[in-house]
Amino acid sequence: MKARSKWLRMYKIISLALFIIFQIYWYKWTRKSEAEWGNLWSGIGKRLRTTLFELEGLLIKIGQFISIRSDLLPNAFIKELQDLTDKVPPSEWREIKRILNEEWGSEVSKKVVAIEKEAIASASIGEVYKGALEDGSIVAIKVQRPDIQSIVHTDFRTLRILVWFADRFVPIPKGFINLKVLFQELKQVIERELDFTKEKNTLLYFKERFKDSEMVKIPGVHQELCTSKVLVMEWVEGTRLNDSAAIEKLEISRQDLARRLMKIFLPQWLEPGMFHADPHPGNVLFTREGRIILLDFGMAGEISKKDAVSFQNLIESILAKNYSKAVECLSQLGFLLPEANAGTMEKLLSEWMGFDLSQVKDMDLVALKLELNDLIAALPIQVPTRFVFLGRSFMTIEGIVRHLAPEDDLIDLGKPVFTEWLSSQGNKWSFIWSIIQSQPLFKIFHSAAEFLETPRKLEKMKEAGQRREFQFTIYENRKKQLFQLFMLGLTGSGFGIYLEEMLIMQLSAGIAAIALAGFGVNSWRLGKWLKYMPEKRR
Repeated sequence: MKARSKWLRMYKIISLALFIIFQIYWYKWTRKSEAEWGNLWSGIGKRLRTTLFELEGLLIKIGQFISIRSDLLPNAFIKELQDLTDKVPPSEWREIKRILNEEWGSEVSKKVVAIEKEAIASASIGEVYKGALEDGSIVAIKVQRPDIQSIVHTDFRTLRILVWFADRFVPIPKGFINLKVLFQELKQVIERELDFTKEKNTLLYFKERFKDSEMVKIPGVHQELCTSKVLVMEWVEGTRLNDSAAIEKLEISRQDLARRLMKIFLPQWLEPGMFHADPHPGNVLFTREGRIILLDFGMAGEISKKDAVSFQNLIESILAKNYSKAVECLSQLGFLLPEANAGTMEKLLSEWMGFDLSQVKDMDLVALKLELNDLIAALPIQVPTRFVFLGRSFMTIEGIVRHLAPEDDLIDLGKPVFTEWLSSQGNKWSFIWSIIQSQPLFKIFHSAAEFLETPRKLEKMKEAGQRREFQFTIYENRKKQLFQLFMLGLTGSGFGIYLEEMLIMQLSAGIAAIALAGFGVNSWRLGKWLKYMPEKRR
């Protein structure tokens, strides 16, 4: 990648980000209406989408991650980024052939007897070609895109600058996502994708994990042909899970296919270890016999033992309708902000789980989704940074399951799958205990103990809230005063130049410089305080 192209790419990204920040501040200072804010976010989303498709590379993946944060970002913005997919044109064959020659240390023809020169699939990191080996094996050859290392390096450098700027000068709301942590996690995942050796090891991990399962098919690997930029796998034929016509021809029902999918992914989310973080319809196929095929293990996340236990308890509580324990689990996992009222959240969870999906048939589903997003945004909840990729995996599979069985309740479909998994883990007694805890008699004792603790908790929350509000007001007032002083200094400098009075100009310029420095320091302190407060409140 040429130096000029690098600087031009960085310029386009940074200028777009600064322009967006300027627009948001301008709308805030001029107190625009709610409708005008909606138009602003829609325009920002369209402009960002256009830029992502123009620059390609890592940025498309970042857009995909942003598009799943409906709990934090405005609906008008999210709507423009939904269904964002890798629409990257394939590279020229001579470039791909050059990479294969370099990686294999010989001509392509000495390693494979045939290879199609048109890519079967082309994404932001790699491209897949169909080939044949000397023993007659048909293979899928995944090759890293030319110059992708340089592009990703440039994008990460640019993002690091933007994160640094946002961390110091943009007041991130309390409970909002930690940009530094997200950047490091994103960097780790993308760097893992860039090393096909790690993807090969992840593929082998999942092949070993599901070796005894008749429901899932994972392609084999030709390890002797694999390098850090080339991955050679067994070619597998399958159909996308969103192909309704092909699904109708299967011997098993849509519901059974949906349950098979849940049986494969539920253990990945609930047991310590790795999970497939990018199971979109292009990476999850099915065979004529109804077996699920998993492909593309470049993006994988990992669940810790502690989080696995909390997630298991959460699902047990929801299935047992023990919503007080479910709220407690959500709090332990970090999904609830400290100011969240447990009783209110329990009631909302109960109402949400009791919603009759048969009422949805005659509704505007898009409008319903937007209303749910508004509800989520108004609640004291957040998605912890470490669960962003897990959320991506879960939401993608949820969408596929709902497409497979649109008439069925997701809870009803998942309950037998979860109870079967529990039995295999030997945890059925904890599930029974969750059911007992949800019974009215047990809840009376729980409510009584909670009632006795309420006055102390309310007093503590009230006192902490007042302190936070007072401190936040102080920071905001200081910023406003320093900004006004900065504008006054600039105006004075202009008058000094106009009147040709060097003393007035120099004095005013000095005041403006001091005010600007003070504004920067105060913004930095405010940013640090806003990120520190949620941790302290926990």
